[in-house]
Amino acid sequence: MELDTIAAISTPMGEGAIAIVRLSGPEAFDIADHLFKSVGDKRLKEVPSHTIHYGHIIDPKTDQVAEEVMVSVMKGPKTFTKEDVIEINCHGGLVSVNRVLQLMLTNGARLAEPGEFTKRAFLNGRIDLSQAEAVMDLIRAKTDKAMNVALGQMEGRLSNLIQRLRQEILEVLAHVEVNIDYPEYDDVEEMTHQLLLEKASFVKKEIEQLLRTSQQGKILREGLSTVIVGRPNVGKSSLLNSLVHENKAIVTDIPGTTRDVIEEYVNVRGVPLKLVDTAGIRETEDIVERIGVERSRQVLKEADLILLVVNYSDELTDEDMNLFKAVEGMDVIVIVNKTDLEQKIDMEKVRQLAANQKLVTTSLLEEQGINELEEAISELFFTGSIEAEDMTYVSNSRHIALLHQAINSINDAIEGVDLGTPIDIVQIDLTRTWEILGEIIGDSVQDSLIDQLFSQFCLGK
Repeated sequence: MELDTIAAISTPMGEGAIAIVRLSGPEAFDIADHLFKSVGDKRLKEVPSHTIHYGHIIDPKTDQVAEEVMVSVMKGPKTFTKEDVIEINCHGGLVSVNRVLQLMLTNGARLAEPGEFTKRAFLNGRIDLSQAEAVMDLIRAKTDKAMNVALGQMEGRLSNLIQRLRQEILEVLAHVEVNIDYPEYDDVEEMTHQLLLEKASFVKKEIEQLLRTSQQGKILREGLSTVIVGRPNVGKSSLLNSLVHENKAIVTDIPGTTRDVIEEYVNVRGVPLKLVDTAGIRETEDIVERIGVERSRQVLKEADLILLVVNYSDELTDEDMNLFKAVEGMDVIVIVNKTDLEQKIDMEKVRQLAANQKLVTTSLLEEQGINELEEAISELFFTGSIEAEDMTYVSNSRHIALLHQAINSINDAIEGVDLGTPIDIVQIDLTRTWEILGEIIGDSVQDSLIDQLFSQFCLGK
């Protein structure tokens, strides 16, 4: 695919040891040779691919040295974009890296759009769409497990499975077409309703297996929105600090210390938790605290998991009872905190209110009960552990939605078989399933969707 030459800074902006300016496209070597002077005056076009060279970037207008650099040379098609790629390693200051980029842009390159390098890898057939999306998942991964899922998708684990399912459907469709076009051929097996049902049922089973991993995959990708709730001074901020292993929230004996919502990501047994510490939910005349309480009520509605904290050394109050009612029907872990103090709470009553929800006792002051809490969180969403490493996870919301559409389409095909609908009519639903699965890997997808997906990438990726 003939495209122009693009350039962008591929490392985070700020002070650091090095920064990288990346060039990709048909004129990458010409632009780099125009600006780069090596010790031996070698032209980058003439050096072996996948080598690195020391020298200086020279401003051609003034003939002055702009930066001391190391230049990596990678000739297409054995590159990420399948185009000629130059990566200029310069010093990591803001001025130096921007100076190099500006020289690239004023000498023939165009500033890359967000995600355009990865987009070119997709357009040039280096990766499919699901692998391209996995690149962003890898960058945003919050835990080792989330990173492993993204790596598996980048390596084509999901793509290969989708391709295999599409091939199964394609063989059925081809078989049906042969039966229709060449009915006189005796050596071609007839595609019966029973045979079609077996093939459709197999594809459905495989898609359902993928969807069974979708909740876990989505959690690993996006994190589990976890809200800590409780009336003031029961230990919510202490719980946040214990899980984060850092003093992120102010902890005092004064009720109402937390006036706003505090968010922090934390890794619990490989599960990324988007942990939210809320202002204590209670009636208050303090206008600032009241705003915090309203925000707490809002995040409560959007949470995947609720950590409801009550005080071991206090009797249950009306506020506690109202909180139990507010979280009915949600995934909740009840935490009875401050077990180092004298018991005043009615534990039997707490168990009744918790009903079938998990209950954990803690003394956050003495760092007791945190392991049990982490285990409870892991068990609630991952039955105690993340599944086998070789398992194919579906973590992308777009993929999950398409798989649900594919299930509906394959169900229509199976229903048609059960009703005795002619096979050439049933194949319409099978064809639709094949097309939907193709949208996951980008074989059949609109240009507008591709542009939207890659616009979410960071600049220079």
